[in-house]
Amino acid sequence: MREMSANEARAFLADGVRTAKLATTRADGAPDVVPVWFVLDGDEVVFTCSSSSVKARNLARDPRAALVVDDEAFPHAFVRVRGTVEMAVRPDDFRSWTTRIAARYVGAGRAEEYGRRNEEFDDCLVRLMPDSILARADVAL
Repeated sequence: MREMSANEARAFLADGVRTAKLATTRADGAPDVVPVWFVLDGDEVVFTCSSSSVKARNLARDPRAALVVDDEAFPHAFVRVRGTVEMAVRPDDFRSWTTRIAARYVGAGRAEEYGRRNEEFDDCLVRLMPDSILARADVAL
């Protein structure tokens, strides 16, 4: 196993169509984990959600979060990001973010369609600002 450099970790997070598994804390202290589509904006992890969702309510109450993205193929790798979030309800550039995120997962040909669709479902733009990053490659070697 080896530690990834900061550049390798960013490249790993930006590569392909892996979803992030986002961990938040419920009001009763119980953990909650859900998959999210995301993109990077510099070092920040950006995703959208509905303000009525459990994750949005959890993050509005406690802005601390963690997420992990992993490569399940041998020799395995992962990046875990912990930090705090900032949430904005329908910022002026919201459609551009829903479209940019959609493009990663459905391709450029359907990005506009899914960007519009996700803009209807979601209303919050969330930015996870890293406090710590743990990035490991070649886990099984």
